[in-house]
Amino acid sequence: MNTRALRRIGLVAGVASTSALVLAGCAGGGSGGGTTADPNEKVTLTVATFNDFGYTDELLAEYTKDHPNVKIVHNKAATSNDARANYFQKLGKSGLADIEAIEIDWVPEVMKYADMLTPVPDDLKNRWLDWKVEGATDADGNLIGYGTDIGPEAICYRADLFEAAGLPTDPTEVATLLDGDWANYFTVGAKYSTATGKAFFDSAGGTYQGMINQVEAAYEDPDTGDILATTNSEVEDIYNQVLDASATQSAHLGQWGDDWFAGLSNGAFATMLCPGWMLGVISGNAEGVDGWRIADTFPGGGGNWGGSYLTIPANGAHVAAAQELADWLTSPETQIKAFENAGTFPSQTDALTDDTLLGSTNAFFGDAKVGEIFSNRANAVTVSPFKGQYYFQINDAMQQALTRVEDGTQDKATSWKQWVSEVEAIG
Repeated sequence: MNTRALRRIGLVAGVASTSALVLAGCAGGGSGGGTTADPNEKVTLTVATFNDFGYTDELLAEYTKDHPNVKIVHNKAATSNDARANYFQKLGKSGLADIEAIEIDWVPEVMKYADMLTPVPDDLKNRWLDWKVEGATDADGNLIGYGTDIGPEAICYRADLFEAAGLPTDPTEVATLLDGDWANYFTVGAKYSTATGKAFFDSAGGTYQGMINQVEAAYEDPDTGDILATTNSEVEDIYNQVLDASATQSAHLGQWGDDWFAGLSNGAFATMLCPGWMLGVISGNAEGVDGWRIADTFPGGGGNWGGSYLTIPANGAHVAAAQELADWLTSPETQIKAFENAGTFPSQTDALTDDTLLGSTNAFFGDAKVGEIFSNRANAVTVSPFKGQYYFQINDAMQQALTRVEDGTQDKATSWKQWVSEVEAIG
């Protein structure tokens, strides 16, 4: 695979809120300059996210303590798909929160409606990694989102289950065991499944995502925008490789389903691909489990999965106050606190070199040096996948294709054929 500058890295990880907003003009373009909120005006700001951004009640209370005129209502969508549907249904109309979180995979589509969003003030642009800024900057030079996290990936595993299979359990030894390509990862998985009769990883879909994020141009041509997904041999090879392994190594538990959440605690699978933001998901759903650990490695080198932005609808009722809150939520200090709360790895340049981050550990994962591990994983990322305007649709169709095989609805060849026909109908 070829590599490109990190400025083109694609990231993955909302919105279920109702908020009385005044429908104003949609124009949000311009220089990106902000206005100052009236500190005496009593306002209620709604913040809409999904998954876990690390915005705990305690964290938000820090802001309201310093801004007693502000009340914050934080709403989480059940899934990012729910958030996406809500976002595009209401953008430019009414009903969105004052601050709306978006995934990087939506950005190509969001850019079509950039004038409906309030730009980030120009004087804040230099706080993030260059590629984080460029990934959400429109044709007029307006940054349309405040960068939150990035998603460098490691491997999370159950040390107790590895021990039962006769495999190494120490994180350093497991990192050595799993170091290499995806074929090696699945070879180790075959040993585990043969020894235990149990699943090695959670699902084909989750594993596929980590693999496809290492392909520079999986679905669309970066220069022309043409769809090349169905004729890209790398895509078909990954599809076949993960499903061949899935037959004996997958728990067939689609991510974010009830059984998958239960599997985080009941030992339904021994490993999973693990971006930083996944740590909070695991620990929050496996309370009392003493066995989850993190290996500082990732098949195929480095990988990035996840990352979001906070956007401010231009027709919101409290745009200036929302800008001030979004600024605070994405400051270096707050990003480090969010990381400590949920493992959402900072995109702020100052945060990445902070001793607090680099010295951060996580007791749930055996006091793993999570700051150091994910800094290493971020530095290991070399491939910058292009994600164009059809990426979300194509990838969502692929996830459904993988699910059809895992749940026995279709065989591998039939599901691939259906996916090809669905992709050909796009655009």
